[in-house]
Amino acid sequence: MTLRIFLTVLEIVLFVGVLGYFLNKVAWRLNSISRTLAKVTFGVRAVETMCLVIGPATDRINGNLQAAAGGLEDVIGRAERLAR
Repeated sequence: MTLRIFLTVLEIVLFVGVLGYFLNKVAWRLNSISRTLAKVTFGVRAVETMCLVIGPATDRINGNLQAAAGGLEDVIGRAERLAR
């Protein structure tokens, strides 16, 4: 009877020890993932900051392209008149 009790207690101690070991490994891995995600977040914010100028720049480029397209339409009309 005491052997069963001893083995049961030993089994519980081993179980708790193994569980603690693997929980510690999981916690270490989650901390590692958290550090990596922090670096990725920092990089994404840096890219976002650098890309803020794209919106206004594209508006200016589109305005210039529309003016160029209007000028090209005038040139096309003149070229067609000259070709007649």
